Amino acid sequence: MNVKKIHWIGVGLSSPPGILHLIKHGHNLEVWNRTTEKASRLLNHKININKFDLEKLRLALNPDDLIISMLPADKHLDIAKIAINRKCHFLNSSYYDSKYAILEKDFVTNKKVFMCEAGLDPGIDHILASKLIRDFKNTTKKNDLSSLNFTSMCGGFPLIPNKFKYKFSWTPLGVLKALKSTAKYIEDFQKTEAPFPFQKIENIKFNNEKFETYPNRDSIPYIEAYQLTEYLSILEKFVRGTIRLDGWSNAWKEIFLKIKNDEDLENLSNELWEVNQYKRNEKDRVLLYVKLIAKDKQNKKVYDKILYIDEARDITKSAMSQCVSLTLALTVECLLNNKDISGIKRIFQDDKNVSYMLKNLDNLGIAVKEV
Repeated sequence: MNVKKIHWIGVGLSSPPGILHLIKHGHNLEVWNRTTEKASRLLNHKININKFDLEKLRLALNPDDLIISMLPADKHLDIAKIAINRKCHFLNSSYYDSKYAILEKDFVTNKKVFMCEAGLDPGIDHILASKLIRDFKNTTKKNDLSSLNFTSMCGGFPLIPNKFKYKFSWTPLGVLKALKSTAKYIEDFQKTEAPFPFQKIENIKFNNEKFETYPNRDSIPYIEAYQLTEYLSILEKFVRGTIRLDGWSNAWKEIFLKIKNDEDLENLSNELWEVNQYKRNEKDRVLLYVKLIAKDKQNKKVYDKILYIDEARDITKSAMSQCVSLTLALTVECLLNNKDISGIKRIFQDDKNVSYMLKNLDNLGIAVKEV
């Protein structure tokens, strides 16, 4: 794919590893941020920072440029429209939004790609799911199966648990909004909804540690995205969700009550941010696992595998930031090596690009393990 210049917007704590990776590999990069001095410090003064302004960005763009946005998800629609106007590609790590559908035709007409869900979760979870499902299909016969269970869980939390069982590396607002959003998933072969995800908490053991999990957002569209539609009649469980430390639900009881009572989430976010930020000498941890279990018509397991990552880092070079932004950077490299891709897509899930990304994540210290 022909890309003349990459414009990376937003240099929060989650961006530096990806930006520094692209700089190291010689890509033509422009970085934009509202505060230039802080961004420059985070990037070790290795690149000039442009003061971000939508109009200034628009004027700086040329056809075939690639825009990467690490801004809040509600800003992406405006940037996507600018990408269409300037005939540019667009990439971000946020969830696909149904509002984007009206833009599909314009990106196809321009022969440009708008790729989203290219971070950790969503992002690496899709990569692991596609690898696992490809292996499952190659080693089983659909007609022999009676049930299929798919689970994908991801979470970030402090390596050493605190009393609150959680810490924030950026604004808590996104976490709070997600806890207020209806979760949709498959359970006992039926489509199921939880108005508040924290009402469906499960206690689990993973690698001899106790955790809590809950369904998150709408899992149903990923049945098709993961090419499992043909198994719908035997899909006993299909859920994408969040993993938390053991004891999290008890520590967050008051938070849940405030969410159910429809209290002001912005004020609550500010309060939580004041007292639950990571300190510079702490480590964060990211745990993501994708599990697939299939049983035959005698109710015997014929497939049972888990792929996972479990990484901890100093918060100054956090596991979360590396998993999110290095995945974005590797997605850029995949885009550059792919021709004739246009329209609105999620992160690559084909064997060639998945293999490339997993190999390079491993080279960068993010290892995928199997159980």
